[in-house]
Amino acid sequence: MLTQHDVPRSAIILLDHLTKHGPMAPRDLSKKAKIPLRTVTFALQKLVRMRLLNKTPNLMDMRKPLYHPNIERIREVEAEIERLRIMTGLQMRVI
Repeated sequence: MLTQHDVPRSAIILLDHLTKHGPMAPRDLSKKAKIPLRTVTFALQKLVRMRLLNKTPNLMDMRKPLYHPNIERIREVEAEIERLRIMTGLQMRVI
């Protein structure tokens, strides 16, 4: 079961953003979502550990890995993500 300590609000925002707009590098995601880069990096690490995101090399620029949602895993825990979204007051949907 996922808790607010496992998935911070910033992680849910980033997950929604990546699901809606597709794979992005951390710096681009920080600019688009208007979240500090350090917070983005922390949230991305948590989401990768939970297998909600996959990290892949960016063949155009190896310094900027791309993160994209793991749709199968998100569907497995969708009810828990929705419960966290309600608890944090976010209105977006992942899928």
